[in-house]
Amino acid sequence: MTKALLEVIALDATDARLAVEGGADRLELVSSMRSSGFNPSLEAFASIRAAVNVPLRVMIRSRDGFLAGGPGAASTLAASARQLREAGADQFVMGWLDPEGAVDMAALETVLGAAGGAPWTFHKAIDQAADREAVYAAIRTLPGLDTVLTSGGPFPAAQGIGTLAQEAAREAARPDGVTLLVGGGLRLEDVPALRTAGLSAFHIGTAARFGGDWNGPVDAELVASWRAALDEPLGEAAA
Repeated sequence: MTKALLEVIALDATDARLAVEGGADRLELVSSMRSSGFNPSLEAFASIRAAVNVPLRVMIRSRDGFLAGGPGAASTLAASARQLREAGADQFVMGWLDPEGAVDMAALETVLGAAGGAPWTFHKAIDQAADREAVYAAIRTLPGLDTVLTSGGPFPAAQGIGTLAQEAAREAARPDGVTLLVGGGLRLEDVPALRTAGLSAFHIGTAARFGGDWNGPVDAELVASWRAALDEPLGEAAA
């Protein structure tokens, strides 16, 4: 069986080193987690890239919520993506909706034009969308998409298992299918049921931090507990 993916949010090089020490396979790089994550600075990206040797997915986002903010804002986001790409970023995270809850294709196309074909994750905007199936239909036409970060809806992942399982099975059967990366209110005790349901990629933020908040760095021991849960043979995990 393929090893389950563990992605951990990192704000700086200390977070990155501790997450990798604990067993993270990939990091999502952000800043300003009070607003659910904005793009990291060029300096933060460079320091993290120098600190660890795992894949880095770099957030492209500059305002709370999932509205890009119009053509001018999309151009600014594209400039950020271009600068990060030139600094060595080769994977990204992004995702915007229009005011009606449909995918903001204009914003995505503008930013992806600066991302140079890099692989990317569609962010949790899907969990606030008016029509999830319409989101998949729209974004799978875009270059580089390989992952969707979702809890299955506008609620914690434990409540979205049915949707997540259905969508993961569908995507696995498609030649152009994407990976479902489970994140959003995810708890360690949810892992066995999610794995049994066919999910194999997991994303954690505060769950990797002592006290469950953003005031301290990543806790390598907490990350290691997630790594152990994901590596446990499925029969034992489900028991």
